[in-house]
Amino acid sequence: MNFELLTLDLAKAGHEKCDVLLVLLPATFKPGKNPLSDLIAKALKSGDLADKPASLLDIYRPAELACSRLVLVQLGDAKAGNIRKGVQAAMALIKAAKPKKITLCFAQAPDGQALHVAMTSLAEASYVYATTLSKPEARTLAGVRVGVPDRAALLASFAHTVAAVSGIELAKEWANRPANHATPSHLARAALALAKLPRIKCEVHNHKAVEKLGMGAFMAVAQGSAEPLKFIELHYKGAPKTQPPVVLVGKGITFDSGGISIKPAAEMDEMKYDMCGAASVLGVFKALAELQPAINVVGLIPSCENLPSSRAVKPGDVVTSMSGQTIEILNTDAEGRLLLCDALTYAERFKPQAVLDIATLTGACVIALGGVRSGFFSTDEAMLAAVARASEASQDLCWPMPLDDDYAEGLKTSYADVANVAGRPGGAITAAKFLQRFAGKYPWGHLDIAGTGWKSGSAKGATGRPVGLLLHYVLSFQPSAA
Repeated sequence: MNFELLTLDLAKAGHEKCDVLLVLLPATFKPGKNPLSDLIAKALKSGDLADKPASLLDIYRPAELACSRLVLVQLGDAKAGNIRKGVQAAMALIKAAKPKKITLCFAQAPDGQALHVAMTSLAEASYVYATTLSKPEARTLAGVRVGVPDRAALLASFAHTVAAVSGIELAKEWANRPANHATPSHLARAALALAKLPRIKCEVHNHKAVEKLGMGAFMAVAQGSAEPLKFIELHYKGAPKTQPPVVLVGKGITFDSGGISIKPAAEMDEMKYDMCGAASVLGVFKALAELQPAINVVGLIPSCENLPSSRAVKPGDVVTSMSGQTIEILNTDAEGRLLLCDALTYAERFKPQAVLDIATLTGACVIALGGVRSGFFSTDEAMLAAVARASEASQDLCWPMPLDDDYAEGLKTSYADVANVAGRPGGAITAAKFLQRFAGKYPWGHLDIAGTGWKSGSAKGATGRPVGLLLHYVLSFQPSAA
């Protein structure tokens, strides 16, 4: 989908030839003297367009306007949530008509966040998955012209958002693919394809290389599957080598049966989404290639399947991680932390500014926060502040969670240095405490996206989160003069 930003007030918007003209109206809107403003003023005065946020008025071939269809969208106070709801409601209204060209017009000047939310909401509402359908209904929307009163003031926000949409949709594509169409080998090929883009390099480590590195925890998870594991290493190099990188670590379990500790059959198909963390890392690198920021970023994706077989790791087995710490695997369905702990140890070699891991890690986080906010864990004050800012700016929301040392008590065992589970209470926190043991040599954070990486039910599908948050976060490391 192609986006174009242009300077467009309501007088000019009336001359836009398009299938649909969407006009976003805040409660503070004051009409000017032109046909479109006159029409809006009459609709508001008559009550045909209610003052409730996300209210719509759909007008076919409005007189004196060049558009085929006009949809007025009430935003109320024009906060991010109301913009998202308004755009989504408008897109649901016009979806059946399959428009090819839309002009999205802001009646009053938006800030960068409002522009970002409107564009990402429109892209989300028009997204179509087609890869494994024999007769897919392709996305019909090909072009979106975004009209604002002052184009120059929003060019940077526009470019950022276009790149974010590109990254989000790449993440959605890979997360939505069935597990037999998104194996670790497929993910590795997707990463190698990114290496064809500017400033990106990729190396894929096979089982022999992973064994040489001593990643015993990672290999233990993979040993039950016939699909070979892959350890994917991406580099975006936009700054001198002297600038330490930010490292993103994405959990890449391409299907999670639970292993010997097998999951219930109901909704197990959704465990293809257990690589949403990996997909988000791929998405961020796609966006970085488009934006070309002056930063260095490393992406690490440990990827395998977690399946039961005669070779699978068993409850009670003890394995040795890359760090040298031994782990008693009490539950084979707590496998994501076993991949991540070895990748976190590997990250030390880059002497990073910060390391952030992203994982669909625990059902406990879904219970705690639902599908609205991702859980964020860190004890580093600078990282806590930076991620909070990125969360708000992108409206890809997260919430800080505790990491008190007392939560680690349940991870103690007589048979290894640490157990991989600590019981049900505080499960998202104890999982984070496990990871924290392997991340002591750099500023570290952990995003649990088990509730936000995908939606279930009739709306089942990947969300592309937290690509928006991650992109804002890594861009905060750009030198101020850049």
